[in-house]
Amino acid sequence: MERTTVGYEKLRNYVADMLEKGLGYSREAAETGAWVLVEADARGHASHGAARVELYHNLIAKGKADPHGQPEIVSETPVSMVISGNNGSGFAAAKMAMERTIEKARQSGTCMTAVRDSGHFGMAGVWAEMAADAGMMGIALTNTIRAAIPLFGRERLLGTNPICVAIPRGKKPHFMLDMATTTVAMGKVEVAARRGGTMPEGWFVDENGKDLCDAGRALEIARLGASPYGGIVFLGGSGETLGGHKGYGLGLLVELLTAGISLGAPTFDAYSERCGICHYFQATRLDLFGDSGAIQEHVEYILEKLRSSPKAEGHERIYIHGEKEYERRMKSLEEGVYLDPATWKKLDEYAALFGMPRLEP
Repeated sequence: MERTTVGYEKLRNYVADMLEKGLGYSREAAETGAWVLVEADARGHASHGAARVELYHNLIAKGKADPHGQPEIVSETPVSMVISGNNGSGFAAAKMAMERTIEKARQSGTCMTAVRDSGHFGMAGVWAEMAADAGMMGIALTNTIRAAIPLFGRERLLGTNPICVAIPRGKKPHFMLDMATTTVAMGKVEVAARRGGTMPEGWFVDENGKDLCDAGRALEIARLGASPYGGIVFLGGSGETLGGHKGYGLGLLVELLTAGISLGAPTFDAYSERCGICHYFQATRLDLFGDSGAIQEHVEYILEKLRSSPKAEGHERIYIHGEKEYERRMKSLEEGVYLDPATWKKLDEYAALFGMPRLEP
């Protein structure tokens, strides 16, 4: 039988076993990591899903990540924290940070948390969503591995530096903007390379600033270090005409809110001796601004006005951010999580390496 989908819980348990038995994470950290990775696959974002096991294995094997590192609070006030991930699981650091951030926000109205010396924390959306599930506005930001070039530059110095903001509307799905500040996430370049080797024009430029559509070559440049030059461009592209300076500004803002205020490693220093990734989280109670229920109803009124507005020719629906992922997740829970052939192959390779049985549908 061809393998295409697998049950959500089965995949989650399998990935947790892989992270624990194969990579050495504690069971708690492994289960957190599996939840985040499988949520990404379930929502249709293979770039941040189970195939990421390869990244974590490589980092641990090279001594750049410590599966036993435990996050700890190094500074705090009633409305803020700084947490060190101690070079351990980015999932564990993010979970601790967001849970504590929500606790403090319940007490004080809001809380802002900066995390340094962490690791890849998966899809930003799951963390901001935790606050929205608690009836609060949530924010999750992170810097990343070198992938993007500053506007009018040549060298990869910044990451894809995603932004996620979640606002509850009284029912699910929440409004949830989860986006890279670059034209595309680096993981999607990897997916393009796995699936066929080509990518759209406008995602990536080569060492000379020319558009590059060969995803395999892009990976050689950005992941394998074939050149320090060339990389993903920020939203708006490689010039100012379509707003490249705006995307670049957003990416730099994320860099300063994560690495800057945490005194952590900026993207261009991350993944050298250690991962060193930095995050920023925030949770804010809606009742700071008035009646929480009324605010959520008003948010929904605004969103529904957009949804129900006239559609462009050839289009039947106007989406609100977060709806596509929510609907894909519901389908995955009912029909199984779809994994592309390249992801099945990757999981088979690591199952063999870790002495685990092959995952079956």
